[in-house]
Amino acid sequence: MKKVAWGVLSTANIGMTRVIPAMQQSALCSIDAICSRSLESAQKAAQRAGIPKAYGSYEAMLADPSIEAIYNPLPNHLHVEWTIKAMQAGKHVLCEKPLGMNAEDVRRLLAVRDATSKKVMEAFATRMHPQWLKVRELVQSGRIGELCAMQGFVSYYNLEPNNVRNRADIGGGGIMDVGCYLITMPRYIFGTEPSRVISLVQRDPDLRTDRVASCILEFPNGQASFMCSTQIARYQRMQFFATLGRIEVEIPVNAPPDRPCRIVVDDGRDVLGSGIEVIEIPPCNQYAIQGDVFSRAIREDSELPLSLESSVLNMRVIDAIFRSEKSRQWEMP
Repeated sequence: MKKVAWGVLSTANIGMTRVIPAMQQSALCSIDAICSRSLESAQKAAQRAGIPKAYGSYEAMLADPSIEAIYNPLPNHLHVEWTIKAMQAGKHVLCEKPLGMNAEDVRRLLAVRDATSKKVMEAFATRMHPQWLKVRELVQSGRIGELCAMQGFVSYYNLEPNNVRNRADIGGGGIMDVGCYLITMPRYIFGTEPSRVISLVQRDPDLRTDRVASCILEFPNGQASFMCSTQIARYQRMQFFATLGRIEVEIPVNAPPDRPCRIVVDDGRDVLGSGIEVIEIPPCNQYAIQGDVFSRAIREDSELPLSLESSVLNMRVIDAIFRSEKSRQWEMP
């Protein structure tokens, strides 16, 4: 199968350090171009990453007829605008999460997708990692009984005021950055949508971003709770609790590409963990997998594993969490 020609929309750090190197090692992705607001910046990034073409504007790269797909790692407030422009330029788009600033923002993409017939997907690479496919398989098989609850925690420590994650005006904060994972995964594993949510949010007095947030999501078939933070020491865990056992995912979001991932399955026979089985998932790069999945969908004109409609629903939950922060009551997505 012929590789898809990709262009990267900006020299954002996540692209340069994680996604581009992974896609360059994938089977179906060819990173052919990168762009920036300045040609010098684009050329430096292209030389560093071994990318053949560099453009000094986003528009110039979108006008290149040889580029088939765009990876968009721009700051959150620019996701929808430039994803729309890319689709209108005839490109398929893989856009970083969160897909927009709110659900109405993301909904704007639906009409453009339908009008252009271009594929667009939110870059939740976790959804394609084998460890999460295995978790879903274990839950659906009944291995741990009837799923009742999920609990998650993701944190890191970042006080840099100019970092995009710490700028409230462009969609910074913990809920938008990492809380979105803790919403999409229980939706994926439960297979249903939350009916209501409630949150407790602490904001940085200077940055005004949410630095610690606790949320509860009520599903028709269970409940999920999570905490996320941008100012707590780095840590990640997600657990799923059922009538006959539990599943623990050790590194749910930033799965390392150079070592196995571990899933703990506990049959609950005692609190000492006597019934624990550890399942190791061989090393793999979730960004390479994501690139190949998207590229294959282009070549085969097949469905993507994460629909744009699902991304709208995820954003609706985020909107409800922020409404709950203000109302201090349960809110419906």
